[in-house]
Amino acid sequence: MNTNLREQTNKSKLTKIISFIVIIAVLAIFPHVGSDYGRNILILIFLYMAIGHMWNLLAGYTGLVSLGMQAFIGISGYVLALVVQVNGLPIALAFVVAAVIAILFALLISLPIFKMKGVYFTIGTWIIAEALYVFFVNWKFVNFGIGYNITAAYRMNMNAFYYMCMIIGIIATLIVVVILRSKMGLALMAMRDNEDAAEMRGVRLYRTKLFCFLVASVMTAITGVALYLNLATIRPGPAFSIDWTVAMCFIVIIGGIGTIEGPIIGAIIYVLLTQFLYSFPGYSNLILGIIAVALILAAPKGIMGYLEDRFGFDIFGIRRRL
Repeated sequence: MNTNLREQTNKSKLTKIISFIVIIAVLAIFPHVGSDYGRNILILIFLYMAIGHMWNLLAGYTGLVSLGMQAFIGISGYVLALVVQVNGLPIALAFVVAAVIAILFALLISLPIFKMKGVYFTIGTWIIAEALYVFFVNWKFVNFGIGYNITAAYRMNMNAFYYMCMIIGIIATLIVVVILRSKMGLALMAMRDNEDAAEMRGVRLYRTKLFCFLVASVMTAITGVALYLNLATIRPGPAFSIDWTVAMCFIVIIGGIGTIEGPIIGAIIYVLLTQFLYSFPGYSNLILGIIAVALILAAPKGIMGYLEDRFGFDIFGIRRRL
């Protein structure tokens, strides 16, 4: 029986590996055979999937429910504008500078916000993002509230941009997979469920939180550069809007918080829904909220959580459920 079980496990792993290869191959050739609209939709899915993974890493695995991750998106957008638009430097440099600034800013704010727990941490992160909005509106160095048009974005090769966004999405997924397959994955679960008990078992709370916060901040900032290359314009209001974090919450909760597959499924649903809801200006957020509530009532653990409970469906083989 053990031999049969081992064979079934090996076949399942092989099937998953082949499926992943096929999916990546299809995505890789899509820009050459698909429509421009389809390519743009996939670009959005890759980018929203990436920021969804990072929010899920904090909220779903570390227990750090942040409402301020838009701070890193806004900062990275302005880094892009200053590096590329104002100084005419290469776009690649914007990614590097955004990552470095994200690390420094995350280290700076980690000291006060990690002293907060629960809802206080959540509110604290949101206040920091709002403070950044006020600061940037009144900062002459970034053109006050006028912002910038990022004209370099119009000169990009869209197929190359597609592959860049695809790589960002894949890297974000792999980061979470690697973390969860390591000893830190178990430490995260223990810390999220009971910090005191985890600390007694030897989990270094501050170091673990800081590591995940830095990873999430850097990847969110890198994704933010790509998001603003896609938008090609930046203003303080939209840049530091809580709408970014609302999108992350929707993606993760609908897809399945505490699952790797959740942000992927959630990103697909979110992007397709928002594209459809452009036909209902003024009512799109209301309709999106109604759909979210309906899905939460039908599947409280999200779509992936429902599939795991009902059918044992698990793509990545890592179960770290709430």
